[in-house]
Amino acid sequence: MPALDAVACTGPWRHRHPGEKAALAFGLLCCAVALPPWPGALVVGAVAAALLLGPAGLGVLRLLRAARGPLTFVVVGALPLLFSVGGPALVRVDPAGVGAALALTGRATAAVLCLLLFAATTPLADTLPRLARLGVPPAVVDVAGLVYRMLFLLLDRIAAVRAAQAGRLGFRDLRTAFRSVAGQAGAVFVSAFDRARRMEQGLALRGEPGALRVQLPAQRLSRRFLAATAVLLAAVVTLSLAFA
Repeated sequence: MPALDAVACTGPWRHRHPGEKAALAFGLLCCAVALPPWPGALVVGAVAAALLLGPAGLGVLRLLRAARGPLTFVVVGALPLLFSVGGPALVRVDPAGVGAALALTGRATAAVLCLLLFAATTPLADTLPRLARLGVPPAVVDVAGLVYRMLFLLLDRIAAVRAAQAGRLGFRDLRTAFRSVAGQAGAVFVSAFDRARRMEQGLALRGEPGALRVQLPAQRLSRRFLAATAVLLAAVVTLSLAFA
């Protein structure tokens, strides 16, 4: 997550209006959901991956690190479709489930790449203030910002505790590693609880949610970018339906 956020803050599309990137990423996401899984998911996934590796400047290694977690859940969710329960055998492989599992995996993988396209090009600091302008309740925006900050604080705390344990040879064997991981979980939980309490007090002292205003840089929607997005989405839909 920190690496993805760093890319979003320093990438080539950092100064583009978030609406442009949302139109591109979520337009491709709608195509991944609405179009036939084959070849729709393949086309959408290829386009999203090409944009991530090309204009977005994410890089292959960072793309793999960012996608491995969501794709693990995709694979785990698709595996039960390969089996059926009942009949002479309690659990058996269902040949009809192969197609459903592949379709689910294709759609979900394409959708993950589309979401990564938006996350890797748009920092949350640019998104949250605009959500308030679109009518999202200020309290929801404030809580989302605090949760996002809390995630980075927890990651820093985990890294510090792990470095301290490694310096005391806390991972020299399996037994000590298990004990160190348990201690790490306890220390991080206590720290997270304390930080959450202090954040809650700070939020209460601020008074009305949304009272803290953030000045956003002046940005305009690029008609050329939006037109190119419309042409790309039309090409994806045409290509997917032509070979369906």
